[in-house]
Formats: sequence, structure tokens, C-alpha cells
Amino acid sequence: MAGLSTLILLLCTAKNVMPSNSHWKPTWPSYRVPVILPQSTLNLDKPQFDAEARLEVVSPCGPACHKSSPLPTYEEVKNYLSYETLYANGSLTETEVGIYILNNGGDGSQGKSRTKRQIYGYDSRFSIFGKDFLLNYPFSTSVKLSTGCTGTLVAEKHVLTAAHCIHDGKSYVKGAQKLRVGFLKPKLKDGSKGANITNSAMPEKMKFQWIRVKRTHVPKGWIKGNANDIGMDYDYALLELKKPHKRKFMKIGVSPPARHLPGGRIHFSGYDNDRPGNLVYRFCDVKDETYDLLYQQCDAQPGASGSGVYVRMWKRQNHKWERKIIGIFSGHQWVDMNGTPQDFNVAVRITPLKYAQICYWIKGNYLDCREG
Repeated sequence: MAGLSTLILLLCTAKNVMPSNSHWKPTWPSYRVPVILPQSTLNLDKPQFDAEARLEVVSPCGPACHKSSPLPTYEEVKNYLSYETLYANGSLTETEVGIYILNNGGDGSQGKSRTKRQIYGYDSRFSIFGKDFLLNYPFSTSVKLSTGCTGTLVAEKHVLTAAHCIHDGKSYVKGAQKLRVGFLKPKLKDGSKGANITNSAMPEKMKFQWIRVKRTHVPKGWIKGNANDIGMDYDYALLELKKPHKRKFMKIGVSPPARHLPGGRIHFSGYDNDRPGNLVYRFCDVKDETYDLLYQQCDAQPGASGSGVYVRMWKRQNHKWERKIIGIFSGHQWVDMNGTPQDFNVAVRITPLKYAQICYWIKGNYLDCREG
């Protein structure tokens, strides 16, 4: 019975209606988003911060493996979407959540390890040079985490990234308590001191200015999963900064089916560690998908983990084009495809359930999170 409840839940929350005729424009669909609310909060012991930061996640479970997995029960889903909150003073809490479907409100009308390469054939990544590009949208939404990953600005004080950049599934990583977020900014010509300068060889005399993180939310699905078949689905985290960043940010959105994406492509920018100091942009086709994951072969290297995967589609209600983040770049997978190893790069999709959770983390009010 519990499994049936979850099936109904997933079908209801994922319900969307594509416009019947929007000419050639790929249009953002409307979703009936569920409500995820905190039920109780428990204080936990302070973590040890003894894990080594990993810049990528490797999992052997590919598309077929995920598609054949049984649907989680309603109680399991609630457990996965419960979350830990880490504060800058080192304190830690665990929050249990409830999941609700509201019929009113919102618009539902409409194998062996080989060298871990993440470059597929010709390297199609583009390093973004020049402050005129780096400081303008959408590239300006990409930020660097002090643990080595990438994040994306999704609100005035919030950054979306991958959970494994903060927690290895068992413990918080070294540096998570004093986590900082770096913003590329022009270096002052007079050479005056200010924010940390990470690389004197950076083009256009750019530097990183760092802002401390006030608190971090990580779903229990990642913590309990430890990057296994379930954990990969929940490899996302939200960081709240101590002060506003004053930049334009990119909104999150529910991930449409791959066949509805413009050209079937996704885009993301990150700080790949083989190009230190450079912001690297790429786009590619989606090769396969599950309910929670997008499989693609965008060229990427460790350091790009946590990048916001986005697309640009027509927002019919506002009569304009709009970019939204529909996923978080997680890492690399070797997959056994009928006895032949094949590798993919994987992004975690923002499903209606995850949208409801992340939106509530940002806004603190479910009424502002009814339309994905």
C-alpha cells in the first residue's frame, strides 16, 4: 500500500501539460508541485569534519539499473527528503519532513576502474575569458567553493551545489565548517589588498572574493545513500551565505523530460581543475534519463561538480525567454552496457519533490513554491 501511495505521489507531482501549440518555441511546462514541510528538528552531535573532499562521484549503477529499481515507499521518500543542517558554529540538526499534495493553489492546468576521463573525443569545453563575459549573466552565476567544487547562485543569499562537495555520505569534509564561496571579480589596478587572490596568472587580472557560508542543507537521501544507487539521486545541497552577494541569480525549475529540452541539450559552467582559475562552459546532448538523473557526455573534469545544469525556454506567462537550473552536475559513471563498459557524466534532476524542498530551503514559505 505504501508503494502504491508513492507511485500516486510521483505521478501527481510530475504531472505537466505541454502547450498544445507554441509554434517553434520550447516552452516551460507547468507542474503541480507538492508541499514539503518540516515536522520536527533534532539536535545532533557536532560532526568531526574528517572526510577528504572528493571532486567527483563514481557509481556503477547506470540508466538500466536505475530504471529497474523498485519505487521507494512513501516513508522512504520522506526519509530521503529529511535533511541535516550544518551551521557555521559547527552545530548540526536533523529535520524530518512531511509531504503533501494540495489540490488548490498553483497552476496545474497546463568495472574495473580505468583512467577516469570525462572528455569525449574532441574537447568541446570553452574557457570564458574577459570580465565582460565573466561578470555578466549567466556566467556570473557560477561560483567556486573553498572545498574545490562549483556552485550556482539561485537566490540573493543561496548557492546550489552537489552534496558530495560537503559530505562524503558518512561524514562532513574537512573545511565544511569554514566553507566559503568565491566570486570572480576584477583585481584592483592599484593592487590594494582585499579578498583573496587565488591565481596571479588569471586572465583580465581577475580574483576571487570570498563570502562565508552561514548554514548548509544536505538531504538524508545522500547521507544514508553514501553515493550508492539511491545516494546518487540526492547529490545536491544548498548553501546560505552570511550576506547577500548582490548579483543576478538563476532560478531553479523542475526538469522537463529530455525530449522537451531545446535541441535535447543542457548547458553548465564550472571551475574544472585542469584549467585552474578559468570558468569553463560547455553544452551537450542528453543521452538518457531516469526519474532522478540525466545521463550525458558533456566534457568535464573534477571541480565542475556542483555546477547548475540549465536550459533556456520560453516562459509563456511572462512572454519572455528564461533560463532555469534543472539539475546539478554530479560526476562520472562507468556503466556496463550489455557487457561493454561505457562512461557517462551524470546530473541530478530537479524533480517536483526536490524543487519543493530546495525552494522551501530558500524561501521558508511553501506558498512561494507552488509552481515549478
